[in-house]
Amino acid sequence: MNQTQLEYFISVAELGSFTKAAKRHFVSQTAVTQQIQNLEEALHASLFDRKKRPVSLTEEGAAFLVDAKAILERMNGAVSKIAIMSGSDGGTLSLGYTRGYEYSRLSKTLRSFRREHPNVFITCRRCNCGEMAQALLSEDLDIIFTWDHDEIIDCEGLQWRKVEESTLDVVIYNTHPFVNRSYLTRNDLKEEELLYLSPSGSYLSDAYRQKYIDAGFEPKVVFHTDDIDSILMMVAAEEGISVMPRYITQRINGLEGIHCIPLAGTDENASVVAVWRGDNDNAVLNSFVDYL
Repeated sequence: MNQTQLEYFISVAELGSFTKAAKRHFVSQTAVTQQIQNLEEALHASLFDRKKRPVSLTEEGAAFLVDAKAILERMNGAVSKIAIMSGSDGGTLSLGYTRGYEYSRLSKTLRSFRREHPNVFITCRRCNCGEMAQALLSEDLDIIFTWDHDEIIDCEGLQWRKVEESTLDVVIYNTHPFVNRSYLTRNDLKEEELLYLSPSGSYLSDAYRQKYIDAGFEPKVVFHTDDIDSILMMVAAEEGISVMPRYITQRINGLEGIHCIPLAGTDENASVVAVWRGDNDNAVLNSFVDYL
């Protein structure tokens, strides 16, 4: 079975005629007939009822038509993708981002970059900071977007650039005593049980803990994960409260059981950085970094 056979089969099915299909493809009717016969032999099935006029599909032919169109579409898509990647200003960019950053303006940035570089193919992977760091160092990813206190930025041979600085909000349940406050400070959270959005998913970062120590107390972190939806579910269930960047909370404020309040104070923000290998000679990466 090949692409030509599929194209001829679909044309005959749509036009109801071997002759019309031959004219569509600028070949002889004999050529179309032979290719269809070869296809039927490969499938061990008769695809057309040739006794009727116009020619009609058999039950097997009708079933195969759906698959044939899907197969041909995927084949054409694969060819187009390779043509794009190998064309002028083409290439690929493998990108990783920390969980939660999908709520940010990243998609808008990628869309704008693609419009300026239409022959570039971008792949995206969402994972925790540890997974991203390993993928970047092993060259499975060209560039990653992570939090500015991620240890990866101190690794030798890497370059990084701040791409976003977001204010912070306190995420509470809508029956919490703070619900009518216009803003909160770290000190207000002294007695609160905290659900920590962890970059790694597995430990409390020193940078996060230090914010509370500077406010004069040790934070009561009762749970940590890199799964935003799990934290939101637990907040709504009144298991605790959380602190999240505004690029996340602006998308979730107003969800059932959820209320967000600005966290006021000096340096109450979260920064996201782009990190890449300095020895990566991917031309698309260089263009993307310049674009950032």
